[in-house]
Amino acid sequence: MGLTDIKMSPHKAENIAIKEVRIDNKMGLHARPAMQLVDTANKFSSNVTISKEDQTVNAKSIMEVLLLAATEGTVLKFEAQGKDCTLAVQALEDLVKSKFGEE
Repeated sequence: MGLTDIKMSPHKAENIAIKEVRIDNKMGLHARPAMQLVDTANKFSSNVTISKEDQTVNAKSIMEVLLLAATEGTVLKFEAQGKDCTLAVQALEDLVKSKFGEE
């Protein structure tokens, strides 16, 4: 599955960016890569969430990200809202595409 393009809100004042990405590393989203996601999300002022199916969590909270229990093949949706939203979702996509430096 490929990544979706960034979707910007038609209302420029809202600044929303969304991307979907599949977890391809064999160990999935265990503690270390989850912390990398949280650390990356916290670099941005935008509000950032991660969704898996019907579950949405705050990307800036390690406890919430770990609750996703995302295994290899899981599709996650990153959504950011704020002035640096595009940079935030791009950084999260890059991290996942790098397989969190594990492979």
